Parts: sequence; structure tokens; C-alpha cells
Amino acid sequence: MIKKTYLVAFVAFCLSSVASAQSVWNARYQNYINQYKDCAIEQMLKWKIPASITLAQGLLESGAGDSDLARKANNHFGIKCHGWTGRTIYKDDDARNECFRSYNSAYESYEDHSRFLASGQRYRGLFGLKITDYKGWARGLKAAGYATNPKYADRLIDIIQLYHLYEYDKARSYDKTLEAHTKDHMQNGQPLHPMGKYNKNYFIYARRGDTFRSIGEEIGISYKKIARYNERDRDDRLQEGEVIWLKKKQKRAPKEYKDRLHYIREGESMYTIAQKYGIRLESLYKMNHLSPDYQIRVGDALKLR
Repeated sequence: MIKKTYLVAFVAFCLSSVASAQSVWNARYQNYINQYKDCAIEQMLKWKIPASITLAQGLLESGAGDSDLARKANNHFGIKCHGWTGRTIYKDDDARNECFRSYNSAYESYEDHSRFLASGQRYRGLFGLKITDYKGWARGLKAAGYATNPKYADRLIDIIQLYHLYEYDKARSYDKTLEAHTKDHMQNGQPLHPMGKYNKNYFIYARRGDTFRSIGEEIGISYKKIARYNERDRDDRLQEGEVIWLKKKQKRAPKEYKDRLHYIREGESMYTIAQKYGIRLESLYKMNHLSPDYQIRVGDALKLR
């Protein structure tokens, strides 16, 4: 007979192995969520598909990005060809050697998944559901024939609840977040930055001691994104009075600058000019046919659109 102490030790070993495997599995899922949640939210704001549903489908269909389709074709949603004219890949599924769509990037897969649902007649009824009704969406996808697995809806719901993906369905567009900010005047007893709007964008002027992190915390937007929108490093020191844009800048200045030029003044740089008009620096160089190493001179004229 097996001694009791050995049996207890064996059971404990088995349980620890299962727990270890589960933690690895959870970590893989969480890594996938961290990588693609912003993309799922972007798709939600654009196409009105719950971010939780998009993430749960991506996780389930791609095995958290580890399936052959995801690794070889960037296909995270198992979408078959169905009249697709782009690149393809063939794989056994419900039948042998079935045709699946192939993409250049995971982002293309996410975008095509949204378009596939939004343009398909069979999924039209889902868009009458509330954006927070992930259970309705999950059951509706199954009823409409997205997958043949009878437990498909339950599996989506389980993933959404286990990883709290429904929290991402509450995300607001930047415009709504920024508009809400303009209605308030104080935060934690401190006056908020006055906010302006120009060239289809929102901006504030930096105050003494501001950082991208402190601005992000006040506005409610990732400070890393704000730094990226301003074409800066997230740890850069900000100068008092400099303009900080809160959304991605435009490629051109407003329409009124169609036939107007900017003449470079003392102390200006291509970057400060781009910031002044809310233009991407790369676009300012490009529309003036200049290389990034161009040395500007006072009096030079620049096109702004």
C-alpha cells in the first residue's frame, strides 16, 4: 500500500502542477488582452461592436494568438474566404483544406472582423443591442452561425467574465472624454487646464511642472499616447506655455491656409511650427518636399496644406 504521507505529497504535487499550468494559461491570455485591448476599443468606437466581444473572439479563435492561422496569416478570428480577393491560406476545419483570409497584420484582421460583422446581413440585428450587452452579442453571434460549437456563446461569456473584459465596453471616445473635461473646472481642489480646440483637435498649454503623466491623469487619457500625439518621448520635460495636443495631429493646417504660407521667424523650428498649427511633423516636411535633416532659415516660406 502507498503510505499516507506519500499519497498526500503526490496529491499536493498534482494540484500545484495544475495551478502552475493554469497560471501560465491565464498569463498568456492576459498578455494577449494587454496587447490588443486598445485595438478592440478603437474598433468599438468606430463600428459599435463591444470591445469585450472582439477580444473574447480573438482570444478564443486564435488561442490567444498562438493558432496556426494567427501565426501564419494574422487571422485572429477564423474568418473564411467568403468572396475574399486578398491573400489566402488553406487549413482543415469543418472540412478539409478550407480557404481562410490572410492579412498583413493583426490590426488588419481586427478591422476586417469588424467590417465582416457590420456588412453581413446575418449579423445586422446585433447592432440594435446596447454596446454593454455582451451576453446578447455572444448569443446572437452563435444564433447567426458565426461558429458551429454549441457552447460558443457560453465560452465567450466565460472569457469576458473571467478577465473582466466588459470593463472595456465602458470606454468613451476621446472627444467625449475631452468634452466632459471642458465642463469641469476643478479637480482635487486644483483648477483644470483651460482647453482649446483647433484643426479638429483639442489642446492645452503646459504649466510649470507639468509632465505628460500629470496631464494624462488630469484628462483621463494615457500619458504615453499624449506624448506620441505630440511626437515626443513620454519622459520629456515640458516647457511652460508650450502647446500640447490631446489627439493625433492632422496632416495639414485648416482650409483657410490653402493659399497662405508661414514665414519662419527667429527661434522657430520645424517642430514648433508643426505644433503651432496642429500638423504632424513628418507631414510638414513632406508637403514642402524637405528632408528631415533640412536646416531651416529665417524668412523661408513653408506650405501648411
